[in-house]
Amino acid sequence: MIRIVLFLITNLAVMLLLGIIVKLFGIEAYLAGQGVGMNLNGLLIMAGVFGMGGSIISLLISKWTAKRMLGLQVIEQPRDGAETWLLDTVTRQARETEIGVPEVAIYDSPDLNAFATGANRNHALVAVSTGLLQRMRREEVEAVLGHEMSHVANGDMVTLALIQGVVNTFVFFLSRVIGQLVDRAVFRNEPGHGPGFWITTIIAQMVLGVLAMIIVMWFSRWREFRADSGGAKLAGRDKMIRALERLGASVQQDPMPEQLEAFGIAGKPSGLARLFMSHPPMEERIAALRALYT
Repeated sequence: MIRIVLFLITNLAVMLLLGIIVKLFGIEAYLAGQGVGMNLNGLLIMAGVFGMGGSIISLLISKWTAKRMLGLQVIEQPRDGAETWLLDTVTRQARETEIGVPEVAIYDSPDLNAFATGANRNHALVAVSTGLLQRMRREEVEAVLGHEMSHVANGDMVTLALIQGVVNTFVFFLSRVIGQLVDRAVFRNEPGHGPGFWITTIIAQMVLGVLAMIIVMWFSRWREFRADSGGAKLAGRDKMIRALERLGASVQQDPMPEQLEAFGIAGKPSGLARLFMSHPPMEERIAALRALYT
């Protein structure tokens, strides 16, 4: 319920903020002076529906999507000692973080990987790859699970969806305002949408979308540091550091495709490319853990 209220408040706050910006900076009056027959209130509502709607729908179906796309095998009844240990570890960590025990799943992949998803912190999903279970020691897997359980406990999936929805709303609204301005002020088209509107809107949406991604990726990196800290509290700092070192070494041995490196756990882009990293460089995460507990 709290997260639903948070979503509604955030959505309304965005709509209100956009309305204030339009009024304070005289955008509405200027558009009217340029002969722009634009219903800004209607556009704000549409921006909110499309901006927040896509993000929230993606969150709500995230568990279903993960199960179908990755072929997850949810552990209903443990088949061996490894699955029993996995369920027991997640159950213990859920109890320590005071959240509901999530569904635990395994998927077939040689990569060392794990993730958590779900719209409700008490009904989440935690999945690990077969490669993670086979190639990492249990104490390292325990730390990785602690990291993912911290994501769940912190409500990171919901918060990320809200942030994505907010920036989507701004992109949708501002790109159309810019498109209308250019169409009327530059191309001097009559009422209606001319080619200038559509071309400018698409370009503006692409540019603003890139800027919006920087905001989303910044939050993603910040939440990784916080989840590392949570994993250290659940499994121990040394275990968390060893797990990160093992993950970093694995990526160096089996590097990700270049086009996906910025989103990997150990990508090392430089310059502006760092702004689009979803995960901080591994050495920075390890250094942050060492500094936090010294």
